Amino acid sequence: MALVCRVIPCLDVADGRVVKGVNFANLRDMGDPVDLARLYYAQGADELTFLDVTATVDDRATTYDVVRRTAEEVFIPLTVGGGVRTTDDVARLLGVGADKVGVNSAAIARPDLLGEIADRFGSQVLVLSLDVKRAPGTPSGFVVTTHGGRTATTLDALEWAREAIERGAGELLVNSIDADGTKDGFDLELVGLMRELSSVPVIASGGAGSAEHFAPAIHAGADAVLAASVFHSGQLTIGDVKAALKTDGIDVR
Repeated sequence: MALVCRVIPCLDVADGRVVKGVNFANLRDMGDPVDLARLYYAQGADELTFLDVTATVDDRATTYDVVRRTAEEVFIPLTVGGGVRTTDDVARLLGVGADKVGVNSAAIARPDLLGEIADRFGSQVLVLSLDVKRAPGTPSGFVVTTHGGRTATTLDALEWAREAIERGAGELLVNSIDADGTKDGFDLELVGLMRELSSVPVIASGGAGSAEHFAPAIHAGADAVLAASVFHSGQLTIGDVKAALKTDGIDVR
């Protein structure tokens, strides 16, 4: 586990607007991504994650103009994912201001992509985005999904995470689809299982509903905590979360 915990707001973007739903469904408009990025930067966010949640589904490139405008407004690490299929896609994203790039569906379809990205840009650029769903009867009880959580696979989540790290992934963004948007708390079992196998940082995502939900995810093994709904709605600020973490004895920036 990292010495200092990172707090990361997530901007799920569709058609140039930030959206949010429950269990990846019933998306509703939450605002302009650049405005929200500017707000979270001012509040003390350690990083930002920008996910074009319909890029893969719509079979189109990530909206580079929104990434560029976001990167011009904030001066903290920016991870961008959605529709990344080739190393040239990664090069273009880095060129418009991304610091790291998240891959999911394309890597599942062609695992060699992970090694190609790591070899060309370094593992520190490559984030494996895992949209994980509970699946009783599978080896770990969890499988990964693709296309923004819309398509289930039979790929065991822990086995895939282990393989991806071996292929060069430098970080795991572990999002629980079952918990996503529910505000019932992170899936601590999932976080713990990923921590046990991972030699790279683990970001916990999905389910945050109160300031008190974040510390348990760190204690379960996460190096960073990511949330969307509670920040977009104004229910919590970055400062609220960091204060709660500090109260629980967790070091924050």
